[in-house]
Amino acid sequence: MAKDYYKILGVDRNATQEEIKKAYRKLALKYHPDRNKGDKQAEEKFKEINEAYAVLSDPEKRRQYDTFGSQAFSQRYSQEDIFRGSDISEILREMGLGSDIFARFFGGFAGGRSGGWRTYTFTGAGPGTYGTGGDYSVFGDMGAGAGRGTDLVYELPVSLEEVFHGATKVVSYRRGGKTERVKVKIPPGISTGKKLRLAGKGEPGPPGGVPGDLYIRIRVMDHPVFRRIGDGPDLEVDLPITYTQAALGATVQVPAIDGKKLSLKIPPGTQPGARLRLRGQGLPRFKGSGRGDLYAKVQVQVPKRLTPRQKQLLEELAKEGL
Repeated sequence: MAKDYYKILGVDRNATQEEIKKAYRKLALKYHPDRNKGDKQAEEKFKEINEAYAVLSDPEKRRQYDTFGSQAFSQRYSQEDIFRGSDISEILREMGLGSDIFARFFGGFAGGRSGGWRTYTFTGAGPGTYGTGGDYSVFGDMGAGAGRGTDLVYELPVSLEEVFHGATKVVSYRRGGKTERVKVKIPPGISTGKKLRLAGKGEPGPPGGVPGDLYIRIRVMDHPVFRRIGDGPDLEVDLPITYTQAALGATVQVPAIDGKKLSLKIPPGTQPGARLRLRGQGLPRFKGSGRGDLYAKVQVQVPKRLTPRQKQLLEELAKEGL
C-alpha cells in the first residue's frame, strides 16, 4: 500500500529537517500510547508517524523515497532498515515519553544512533559469484547487542529466469576481516525484498559469543520481455499483431518464460490493449503449488509504409466505413 509520509506528518515536500522534527514531536506527544491507554487508533497513528519520521529525517532514505516512490521504497527497505539509526528514542526521552515502546511495537530495533548500519562493497570471481562487475551493498547491524556478532544483510540481484527455475548462487562477502564464499539457494517464485537467512554466517561474536546471521535480500531484476505483476506469480508480455489479425482473428505465437512458444487464439474484433490470458504459464507460486498466469497485452501495429496494392485495399475499406 502506498504511504504518503509527508501527509502523515502534515508537512510539504520541501519541508526542512527542523520542520519535520517539529511536526513529529507534536504528533508523538498527541498519539503516544502512554497518553492514549487502550486506544488502538492512536496506537496505529503513532506507528505511522514514527515510520514517516524515520524515513524523512534521514537524508538518504528521504532521497530514495522521493526518487522511487512509496511502493518501490518499501521493496528496497524493510521495517528494520527504516528504523535503523534513527534518533526517535532520544527524542521521546527528551520529551519525557516512554521510549521502550519500540520493544513492543517494532521489535526493539529503533534504539538510537548507537545502532546504525555499516556498508561494505565486495568483489568476487568466477561464474555465479555476485560482487563482480558492480557494487553490491551489505549492511551490518552494529547494535546487535553484547555476546552476539553482527548480522549482515546482502542484496542479491536475480534474474526472472532464476525466479522461475530456482537457482544456486555463490556469494562472496567479508566476514571477520576475511573474504568468504557461501552458496545460496534461490527458491522458485521468490520476490524482491524477501530475505533468506543463513544462520551463523554473520560477523563472529566476542569470545564466548555466538556469530551473527547473514541475510540475503532478493532484488529481482527487470526483464527485457516479461513484466511481473506485483510480487505475485502472474506475468505480462506485449503481443504485437496486425490490424487484420485483430479484426479477423488469428492464431499467433507467444513467448513463455521457460523458452517455449505458445499458441494463442486471437478472437475477431480484438481491441488494442486487450489482455488475453494463458493459464498456468506464469511463475511458480512462492512456497505454494502450481503456477500463475501469463497475460498477453495486445498491441495493434499500424504500418509505416504501404505498397500501392495495400494502399488501394485500405482506401476501398475506408469507403466501406472501416
